[in-house]
Amino acid sequence: MAKLIYVTNMSLDGYIEDERGAFDWFPIDDEVFAFHTDLLRSVGTFLYGRRLYEAMSVWETDAALAAHSDLMADFASAWQAASKVVYSTTLAAVSTADTRLEPRFDPAAVCELKAAAGRDLTVGGADLATQAFKARLVDECHLFVLPVVVGGGKPGLPTGMRADFELLDERRFRNGVVHLRYRCLGQ
Repeated sequence: MAKLIYVTNMSLDGYIEDERGAFDWFPIDDEVFAFHTDLLRSVGTFLYGRRLYEAMSVWETDAALAAHSDLMADFASAWQAASKVVYSTTLAAVSTADTRLEPRFDPAAVCELKAAAGRDLTVGGADLATQAFKARLVDECHLFVLPVVVGGGKPGLPTGMRADFELLDERRFRNGVVHLRYRCLGQ
């Protein structure tokens, strides 16, 4: 069975967006970007909420973005190679290939998707990930912790529930970012 993996960037104090909804404080560099690309290359399907899908869809809809560098072209290629499922009640249509729109997150359907998948899935967007955590569907977390405290905003991990984890791996990057890979226990 394929794993469902939650991948996110977060501040040292645990937020994926600051109080203004901004995430422009990420000090991503080429080393982190290449590592992230390698991680996504192994994924067969991305599960997204509307906001994250709209932010990520530029990797297919804006060809100039990939033209900036070989690293960006490699990321665009890895992103486009995966299927996407977008959960939204407000999005009328999707703008990328191999993408389907679902009106709501259905845990049973995600279980079936995991069972049938030949490659791992990721869930992205804190609200959607919270639903997956609460349904006990998340198998692993890949957290990119950035060396900044933003003081508030949107939490990167679910609140109002307990979850236990086992640390599987960690990596420090030259720019101060730390990648933490955890297995979710009790799934």
